[in-house]
Amino acid sequence: MAKAATVYDVAQRAGVSIATVSMTFRRPHKVKEETRKSVLAAAEALNYVPSASARGLVQGRTGALGLYSFDYFRPEPVGEPEDGRSAGPKGSEGGISVVRDEPDDHLRFPLYVDEVQRGVELECWQRGYALLIGGGGRVNGPTVVTDIVGRVDGLTVFPNTVPGEVLERISRRIPVVALSEGPQHGGLSTVSVDNRGGMRVITEHLIVEHGLRDLLFVGDIGTFDAKERSAGFQAALRAAGLRVPRKPLEGLAVDEHDTGSVVDAVLADGGLPEAFVCVTDVAALNLMTALSARGVRVPEQVAVTGFDGIMAGRVGRPSLTTVRQPMQAMGRAVVDILVERIADASGPPVARRLPVELVLRESCGCRRPGPLCSRP
Repeated sequence: MAKAATVYDVAQRAGVSIATVSMTFRRPHKVKEETRKSVLAAAEALNYVPSASARGLVQGRTGALGLYSFDYFRPEPVGEPEDGRSAGPKGSEGGISVVRDEPDDHLRFPLYVDEVQRGVELECWQRGYALLIGGGGRVNGPTVVTDIVGRVDGLTVFPNTVPGEVLERISRRIPVVALSEGPQHGGLSTVSVDNRGGMRVITEHLIVEHGLRDLLFVGDIGTFDAKERSAGFQAALRAAGLRVPRKPLEGLAVDEHDTGSVVDAVLADGGLPEAFVCVTDVAALNLMTALSARGVRVPEQVAVTGFDGIMAGRVGRPSLTTVRQPMQAMGRAVVDILVERIADASGPPVARRLPVELVLRESCGCRRPGPLCSRP
């Protein structure tokens, strides 16, 4: 077997320094196009492949960042045949699957987790870092995340995926950034958005622009994000002199049956409020599906709003009024913080809070074109 080409061989052939060769592979956007083409041509001619492990030995680092994630439940195709073809609820014809439209198809669109992860991936690529992704939920968190830690220089975690004591232990070894958590979260660096302000603005829109007075907050409030959104909802009601419901409407799950049961309970308990203010877009979309199945029209009979700004909210009917998070920017921000902390971990934890924006669509009662939908 021929001897593998080294960075020195590539540098000599391209007529550049070894630092330029390294920069070309690690941060290509920082290298002039002509130089980059010359380096890549030399590398191709020599069959050169950068060695991350060798680079790591020199730097004492792995050259990789970790992301510990979770995934929403996504329905699998029904009736998987042994030959690998997917046969839907109505069977198949000529080898082509025939499936009926599912009410929860919005879950197949990119969700909050996917969009944030995309931002992490893009920023890692630009900065020349590899990305190692793991997941499995809070039950398997300690085992899986510990396995990741030994292979990366820094770690990002989504909320409620790893026990706090485990994260604290990890942070003594490598930098850790907690997504969607508040400042001073266990001494970790954090990236979050203006949850309280965003929810207050969307609630004020319903009160001021649509004249609604009976509003109900929808969603479990066990996370930092949800608590902040609930607080913003309550602040808007108090500022308008309206009654604050004693507790939010909880129990809406991704599962259609669970959400339907909650809606049935609301209808049986005295009817609809004027608006459901949902903690997430997924909760809002599931709620609208359940309402539609029971003959309740949105927004004619009840307004519905969400929070996140996922793609499914834009293409559904009615389209979903929501507060949009800068999800990709959040992913990029955590990488930026990790790189800073890897270079110098002596400073205090970093807390970044990004702005949000109100997106007015049909589910609150706005119609296009119209002055309400053009408000900044």
